[in-house]
Amino acid sequence: MAPTKPLIYAHRGASFDHPEMSLEAYLAAVEQGADGFETDLRLTKNGVIICWHDPDMKRVADCDLVIAESTYAELVAAYPVLRLTELLNLAIHHKKNLALETKHPVPTRGEVERELLKVLESYRTQIESAEISISIMSFSWLAIARVRRSSWNSVFLIAHRWFALFNPGDSIGPSVAALKSVHRKRIGHRKVFVWTANTPEQILLCKEKAVDVMMTDRPAFARAILEAQ
Repeated sequence: MAPTKPLIYAHRGASFDHPEMSLEAYLAAVEQGADGFETDLRLTKNGVIICWHDPDMKRVADCDLVIAESTYAELVAAYPVLRLTELLNLAIHHKKNLALETKHPVPTRGEVERELLKVLESYRTQIESAEISISIMSFSWLAIARVRRSSWNSVFLIAHRWFALFNPGDSIGPSVAALKSVHRKRIGHRKVFVWTANTPEQILLCKEKAVDVMMTDRPAFARAILEAQ
């Protein structure tokens, strides 16, 4: 039997073609046929959850603002930062699954998970009506322990093979490099979320390993590679 094709999640949106985590990138991911969106989450100084990877705005926006030390108003004045709620509304409207990564270490520690769970609970009816799945991801053991007690799927992200043996999450999230050493029989029933597959070789490895979700910067390209097989 041929391996099942993985679901394709747009990593920070269709970020190969558009600025990462921008509204433009996520709208392009819809056009490119992504099954879901991936984003990173951070908490602003005034408690707003935003879609942002780095601890500051230097790399993406050429700005010295630090996320945890700045208000949402200060950040959005410098760059069109997306709030989590904006991405949630977009995902619900287009019926796209979500993989939400909380970033650590941060000064507020577990506050980002606590606020995230509150937001998701407030959207539960809409999420269920749209029939989309929500996964909460992190490299932090403690973060996954916090969200594992919720009803949302938790994904422990790993960069190295041995961490797969000590996984506190419902699912496992290996890097595409670590995936080469992941064996299905050893991880049992857990789903596998892989980051970040962009080359034909990486994309086909995800198919060969029968991963459940493949995160990619290039949703349309990944789909074309998978469908050509």
